[in-house]
Amino acid sequence: MESDIGFKTALEEAQKGCEEGGVPIGAALVSADGKLLGRGHNMRIQKGSATLHAEISALESAGRLPAATYRGATMYTTLSPCDMCTGACVLYKVNRVVIGENKTFVGGEDYLKQKGVEVVVLQNEKCEELMKKFISEKPGDWNEDIGEEDS
Repeated sequence: MESDIGFKTALEEAQKGCEEGGVPIGAALVSADGKLLGRGHNMRIQKGSATLHAEISALESAGRLPAATYRGATMYTTLSPCDMCTGACVLYKVNRVVIGENKTFVGGEDYLKQKGVEVVVLQNEKCEELMKKFISEKPGDWNEDIGEEDS
């Protein structure tokens, strides 16, 4: 189990998103030397945004950084990253992605690996519980978040 600041921060962010009534996904970007660069949570519902997923929020929070900073960084996220967030990690050459869980959703993990990104999946129960509860209570919001039609 990852016990450093990155996963702890991502989980705190997911819980904050849940408390706000949003999709309970959190993320944190941590430098190679262990410094927290940025943190965020999914705020699509709260801000009426089309793109404000947790990983994008964490990158935005980090601000504009030199390319070398991203190359040594780890993105911690409570859920497997979607294609958009996967693309952002690939674009900025984040070299490691630590995922809280991927039982409720599997995103671009294979693509990350193809691009040489180390992928670690923790299968954290708290992350899974947050997602299962949200999906059962707000299936329409979840489907919208992942670009699926409401069934």
